[in-house]
Amino acid sequence: MGEYGVTLGQRVAVVWDSSSPVEALKDLVDKIQVLVGAENRVSVENVNQLSQSAHKESSFDVILSGVVPGSTAQHSVELLAEVARILKPGGRVLLKEPVVTESGNNSKIKTAAKLLTALTLSGLVEVKELQKEALTPEEAQSVQEHLGYQGNDLLIVQIEGRKPNFEVGSSSQLKLSFAKKSGPSGKPSVDPTAAKLWTLSANDMNDEEMDLLDSDELLDSEDLKKPDPSSLRAPSCKEMGKKKACKNCTCGLAEELEQEKKSSQPKSACGNCYLGDAFRCASCPYLGMPAFKPGEKILLKENQLHDA
Repeated sequence: MGEYGVTLGQRVAVVWDSSSPVEALKDLVDKIQVLVGAENRVSVENVNQLSQSAHKESSFDVILSGVVPGSTAQHSVELLAEVARILKPGGRVLLKEPVVTESGNNSKIKTAAKLLTALTLSGLVEVKELQKEALTPEEAQSVQEHLGYQGNDLLIVQIEGRKPNFEVGSSSQLKLSFAKKSGPSGKPSVDPTAAKLWTLSANDMNDEEMDLLDSDELLDSEDLKKPDPSSLRAPSCKEMGKKKACKNCTCGLAEELEQEKKSSQPKSACGNCYLGDAFRCASCPYLGMPAFKPGEKILLKENQLHDA
């Protein structure tokens, strides 16, 4: 396998960013083109434009990102997801990125552990750290200019990962057999080893090392008490705070509400019903009845029960 893991005939994508020195980028691309041995097999993409390049899924065998000497590229979650999408199943990604030795308040620069996790979450497998080294003076200057970080706890880490040998969303039919295996008698055959594991013999029962539980010992005195019948009764609609009886009511609330309805005094619309027919409306339920005292309970027939 050639340098950067590139071999003859492979399609390679080289991802660069604004921190990549132009001459170093050209030298890297020329070197990769020699290794793949054919024209138009090397694609050069800017880190911010990769998702807009409209590459088809599974387009590249190898993707090199941030490996341009002097580059301090940062790999976002979106970038890593796009790398995983355009990488062929079984394809390889090699990237370099400056990392901090300890997680701090700087949100732009990750630790090596977080970078490894980000690659794994993007869908890559066999993610591993290949190399970690101190920054060159040029790289340290690039980090300061492009990332605004001036700490002394920076390292350059080189990481490799692979895409699984299947495409995202792919499916494969499983060969499952649900046929029951039968013995000579026509009954399903039983594995003798499995049957032995679930069988107790007389010798097992007499074995001093066999610890058997008495089912009665699993119950305490509270379990043996007869429950109070009132505790088993379901609460009535009224006890549950309901104002209306439920359908097929069995607690008696429906009958109670019906009785209250029958015995309730009809509401007078004019307030003069008790004075007699001369003062009553045409639809008054008290028509034909003698006058009565205000508040006096008057029994009406069911067909007379409607608001005056």
